[in-house]
Amino acid sequence: MFDRHAGGERAVLVTLDFGDPDFPESVAELHLLASGAGLKILGTIQGKRHRPDAALFVGSGKADEIAALAAATEADVVIFNHELSPAQERNLERRVHCRVVDRVTLILDIFARRAQSSEGKLQVELAQLQHLSTRLVRGWTHLERQRGGVGMRGPGEKQLETDRRLIGIRVKSLRDRLDRLGKQRRTQRRSRTRQHVLSVALVGYTNAGKSTLFNALTRADAYAADRLFATLDTTTRKMYLPRVGEVVLSDTVGFITRLPHALVAAFRATLEATAEADLLLHVIDSASAGRERQIEAVDKVLAEIGADAVPQFRVYNKLDLTGVAPGVGRDEYGKLQRIYVSAQTGAGLELLRDALSEILVAGRILNETGMPDEDPSQPTALSA
Repeated sequence: MFDRHAGGERAVLVTLDFGDPDFPESVAELHLLASGAGLKILGTIQGKRHRPDAALFVGSGKADEIAALAAATEADVVIFNHELSPAQERNLERRVHCRVVDRVTLILDIFARRAQSSEGKLQVELAQLQHLSTRLVRGWTHLERQRGGVGMRGPGEKQLETDRRLIGIRVKSLRDRLDRLGKQRRTQRRSRTRQHVLSVALVGYTNAGKSTLFNALTRADAYAADRLFATLDTTTRKMYLPRVGEVVLSDTVGFITRLPHALVAAFRATLEATAEADLLLHVIDSASAGRERQIEAVDKVLAEIGADAVPQFRVYNKLDLTGVAPGVGRDEYGKLQRIYVSAQTGAGLELLRDALSEILVAGRILNETGMPDEDPSQPTALSA
């Protein structure tokens, strides 16, 4: 048994290379995540392994190196850029003598800081409790004591069992409340469907510029900043397109590689709007060296929430950082595949509005006639 160490703001980062080609980008992303959580980064330890160690995740020598750096810098917390098992967390804390958390816990902490709406806070709390429930394994000295209690415990029920039961009760309550909010949202969507209002959802990797593009297209004032997960709450506004009329545009939470499963599950009700949209605008940071990896991460989450079948149009953003001129890309049949814009400067936004009109008008005609204009066995041109 041991007393779990308290956390703090002074952090040492740890990241291991298991042979992934995107390792340098992963290290840079970890620094952005830690900075976004308000931590002071005191040092970074890197290493190479073929596979994680079952007990410590890192090797024994690397664990001693981490402990030495944490002691020398008086760090409060060691953050791993990987998902640790509860046993690995406990073993590492005994070894390094300070709090140890993994990538999942770090992302959950950022979400907890950024959630603004009541629904967003409920979703984050649900994800945190689901993650915490796997960590209630002899992590604190009070969990071993047995106490009776009127209305709290059965005879001989341990504190660990009580904690698990109370978490289960709270999780059920949160799910019930989120289900009610989800029903309200579905009712609103059915109302828009009856009015034949088309819906477009912005999706993309975190910090790709979705909120900036959303503000530019709708003249809204949604919060946008150059940091990961700047906004969490889905924002919806109306916009007008030539030949189409009024369209509902939604700005959704950004995705990230190895997005915690608990977060995807908790935000599933919010992300239903993505799966039921008529078109997805996949916003891509064209200035990022890891954009192909980011595209794969977004497509993976879209498949997980059932939105992979929705037509997708790629918007390569941040041309102001690359020097590329605005323009559209078409296939050999003249169908739109992608567009290059800068949401920050406004370059190419009129081209984007025209492209949206062309895509949505074509989709509306297809729905009205019921006749596909291409071989359904072939992939859609919009998801090139």
